[in-house]
Amino acid sequence: MSQGFQSFREFYPYYLGEHENRTCRRLHFVGSCVALGFLAAAVVTLNARWLLAALVSGYAFAWVGHFFFEHNKPATFKHPFYSFAGDWVMFKDMLTGRIKF
Repeated sequence: MSQGFQSFREFYPYYLGEHENRTCRRLHFVGSCVALGFLAAAVVTLNARWLLAALVSGYAFAWVGHFFFEHNKPATFKHPFYSFAGDWVMFKDMLTGRIKF
């Protein structure tokens, strides 16, 4: 069933529903932290290869969470832009305590 979303506000509750497993959320969080570290390395070294490492690491951790713990397909496959934004909003929500991890 393909779902169309008119806005990110409509998408985010769906996104959270795809991340009910705590280990999956934790892996997303770790992947985002690693990605931020690689992004910082790219800025400090002025080496764009770190940007690729940031992208790969962020998705690798998240996809392990989905395939092995959440047992669903990542939302990235159907909603890549909203999913990318959802990763960072969920990261912020975990940092602020709105979502448990």
